[in-house]
Amino acid sequence: MVYEYGLDLATLDAIDMHVHIECSDHGHASLPPALTEASAKYFKSEDRSPSLDTIAERYREWRMAAVVFTVDATTALGHEPNPIEEIAEGAARNNDVLIPFGSVDPLQGARAVDRARMLVEDYGVKGFKFHPSLQGFDPSDPQFYPIYEAIQSLGVPALFHTGQNGMGAGLPGGYGIKLAYSNPMLLDAVAADFPELQVIMAHPSVPWQDEANSIATHKANVWIDLSGWSPKYFPESLVRASNSMLQDKVLFGTDYPLISPQKWLGAFEQQSFKDEVRPKILKENAIRLLGLDALPGPAAPQDALGTAGGPVA
Repeated sequence: MVYEYGLDLATLDAIDMHVHIECSDHGHASLPPALTEASAKYFKSEDRSPSLDTIAERYREWRMAAVVFTVDATTALGHEPNPIEEIAEGAARNNDVLIPFGSVDPLQGARAVDRARMLVEDYGVKGFKFHPSLQGFDPSDPQFYPIYEAIQSLGVPALFHTGQNGMGAGLPGGYGIKLAYSNPMLLDAVAADFPELQVIMAHPSVPWQDEANSIATHKANVWIDLSGWSPKYFPESLVRASNSMLQDKVLFGTDYPLISPQKWLGAFEQQSFKDEVRPKILKENAIRLLGLDALPGPAAPQDALGTAGGPVA
């Protein structure tokens, strides 16, 4: 089943660009138990692993769409992810509210390139999620450029974790996870060398927020999503940039199920974002990034003979 958009944008209040599918339909966890437990403590999350269909039901009730994904860190973690194909198929049956992103393991070389093409062409994924620290790779290393070249040619964006890591937080050696791979400056070369690739820097990039602001200002193809932090803790420089030169490049995201949309939005209301900027962050910028402004309106009901709007027997 190839995913196709089924969104009715007029009925949606927001598009959440950052939602994790932590568990497969058959109960396989996306991360080793030690990482799941550590991140749950770090974020103080309660409902840690809702199913994809449960997430769809909740976002439908909340009048939001959600970009959903997992991370393939097979080589670095020695742990298979929950199936990306299953996520794409689940999004297809909930295409009124879900948008699937794929993931490939950069350390698998040519296989990752082939897999990226397959996930777009055969399953319809609309972007890719990378977590350089978790996947154990320097995103600026030219050995990974064939992956970006493929994704650029497929015309979908690439979303990279940046900044502090909840993964491994509080564990000895941080579970071997290296924070430096999530420095947003490593993405500057990627954005420069692949100017048609839309690069999303996920999260406030603490402790490198000024670097992230600079890159997003300098590179037309770089965006920032605001997931993973409550807005009450946003660096002031990020709020200031979002209200001015980055107002058309900043995206709503929660990191659900680690942070709920209700908690995020409650804190967002208390932050000093301009009234004219808020709708851009919550929905309008994501529409442009994902090309959703080209979508047709919702289809009219069809009768048994396939005549739109005709009488139903």
